[in-house]
Amino acid sequence: MRDLAEMCEASGFAQVRTYIASGNVVFQSRDSEDQVRSALEKRLRAYAGKNVGVVVRTATEIADVLARNPFAEAPGNRVMALFVDAPLPSDPLQGVTGAKNEQIRLGKRELFVFYPDGMATTRLRIPGEKHGTARNMNTVAKLAEMTAALA
Repeated sequence: MRDLAEMCEASGFAQVRTYIASGNVVFQSRDSEDQVRSALEKRLRAYAGKNVGVVVRTATEIADVLARNPFAEAPGNRVMALFVDAPLPSDPLQGVTGAKNEQIRLGKRELFVFYPDGMATTRLRIPGEKHGTARNMNTVAKLAEMTAALA
């Protein structure tokens, strides 16, 4: 994760901090979402030798996702926020395959997915997962805490 932090610092972002080894990074920037995404995608492409998608959310958006979790009573490790930049379907089950007892709810720029039996054996496939990134609510809570500390 040090490499990712260095890429962010080289892009001019301030107070860079990473969280667990899955591409979570928080920082301050005056750049727009598109500028941040573009800068990071360019550096990641140079680093990895291929295109790497980047999803950017503000501190307010992360806190809002946590507050709007429709499955707040479920364990945080069984609820995922699938962050996507593409338009969300009007029906959250549109194109979904392999569903058993999982539940999906629309968010603003994310889908919330509850995996009652955990993710280890699920066959659930959501079209948006190809163009986004999922984080469980425990991680979302930690990122909200980290971003709040930057203010």
